[in-house]
Amino acid sequence: MSTSNDVWLVAGLGNPGAGYVGNRHNAGFMVLDVLAERAGSRFKVHKAHAHMIEGKLAGQRVVLAKPLSHMNNSGSPVAALRSFFKVPVEHIVVIHDELDIPYGELRLKRGGGEGGHNGLKSITSWLGSRDYLRVRFGISRPPGRMNSISYVLRDFTATERAELPYQLERAADAVEILLTHSLEHAQNTYHA
Repeated sequence: MSTSNDVWLVAGLGNPGAGYVGNRHNAGFMVLDVLAERAGSRFKVHKAHAHMIEGKLAGQRVVLAKPLSHMNNSGSPVAALRSFFKVPVEHIVVIHDELDIPYGELRLKRGGGEGGHNGLKSITSWLGSRDYLRVRFGISRPPGRMNSISYVLRDFTATERAELPYQLERAADAVEILLTHSLEHAQNTYHA
């Protein structure tokens, strides 16, 4: 259980720019938008090359961040914000899309591999650690023989979009449980 004096860095992964807004790969950005609304704040540009908010979420001091460096280089802004706000690696939460999890499911964990996710590879490299928390937002595998890169850079389908607001709220709830309780509590709540 964290105290209100601890600062958390919550980074949502995605690609900046209007052309990427509805893409599956931008699920992390979408969850950050929900968290920003809950925090009652607007994003501003930080010199770490990220849109960020410094404020309170679920009673905790947080820095919410969307790296502006594109997915594959997410690590540089995350590491810069970690250094600027003096955030311990165990208080870093990364929200990202996950191909290996069915759409509509969440998985939470600390550490582990990157599973081919270039955003995570970049963050691990820049932090020099894998021991950050991950909120993995399921987007399912591409249908048929569709290339994974093409799939993640496509918008959610109409059927997926119909329940997307609910799924984003669930992911935001999971982040709040991580901040106020524990990883184990969040896993028990969200893992089927």
